[in-house]
Amino acid sequence: MIKRLIKSFPLKPLPIYVGLGFIGFQGYRINKNRFNESIDFDYDDNVDGKSTNQPTDFEISLLKLLPLRIASRIWGTVNSVNLPEIIREPILQSYVKAFNCDLNEAEIDDLKSYQNLQQFFTRPLKSHVRPIGEHVLTSPSDGTIINFGPVDDDEKVEQVKGATYSLSYFLGPINWLSREKDETNLNYRSKLLTNDKDNQLYQCVIYLAPGDYHRFHSPVDWQVKFRRHFSGKLFSVRPTFANWMHGLFQLNERVIYFGEWTHGFFSLAAIGATNVGSVKIYFDHELRTNRPFCKKYVYGDKTFTEEIYPSKGDPFGEFNLGSTIVLIFEAPKDFQFNLKLGQKIKFGQSLIENKNAR
Repeated sequence: MIKRLIKSFPLKPLPIYVGLGFIGFQGYRINKNRFNESIDFDYDDNVDGKSTNQPTDFEISLLKLLPLRIASRIWGTVNSVNLPEIIREPILQSYVKAFNCDLNEAEIDDLKSYQNLQQFFTRPLKSHVRPIGEHVLTSPSDGTIINFGPVDDDEKVEQVKGATYSLSYFLGPINWLSREKDETNLNYRSKLLTNDKDNQLYQCVIYLAPGDYHRFHSPVDWQVKFRRHFSGKLFSVRPTFANWMHGLFQLNERVIYFGEWTHGFFSLAAIGATNVGSVKIYFDHELRTNRPFCKKYVYGDKTFTEEIYPSKGDPFGEFNLGSTIVLIFEAPKDFQFNLKLGQKIKFGQSLIENKNAR
């Protein structure tokens, strides 16, 4: 009986655009739910200061088996498929409404002008909507502040409240410093500092939601000397997941740029995430992220032979959808942030108190 039914209704391959459409819809649905989740920065901590809802080793092992890198590459392909002009506006308008995108800020506000989703996600802004503050350190992107402050421990640096990552695993070996320094009995943090007597290491973590402006810029005037690209997983980096999974930042694929600014050591890390496997850096044309058949948790280094001096506010790179930027830098011990956890911030806004302005 079953065989006769199958013969009566022969199965034929579905057109590829049906499959791509389904994948696109699933990506839209997942990311819409992610964006609509409330970001709660009053997480429940136990007496040891650790999140009470941490994954077990078994759960982490299962998560690592998920083909998130492949799924992200598929999602990237879907994003890059050119849309017929007749359907561009209704499809993109659904994203605008889902993610609360502000088209008034976009350099091009005609949705029909964007050939595909990728062009829309990485749309440039009008030049006047993001004035660059005169303070020495400004936000590199739009987003939400999920952590900031001094880095006081090599192995327990907060990615969000109650969840930590390892600084040494995140940045990797310090084999790129050109300056000579007596490293006897120095911890990892002190080795990064040019002036470990008067200065301290700080971090600022900014989460970019799918509805945020997806380009990022130089937060300071500095010299970029070195790049390290870690190939890793592409777990979600939304704050609720980052609070659940310790060491998330050191597991995910990331690109870190090292250099120096007015106070010494400075670094900017762009962290990949689910559906955000591609990180593009405008001056680093050799960079290729989320490549197939690459070894996980292996890093590749590049020393820049040319002089690269991004000025504060200069275009630096872009994400697809949203992700996270981590700034780790050296500054005087009286350095003070002018931020609050959960604060929404715009590219170009000051990150620090007025007394640290210059």
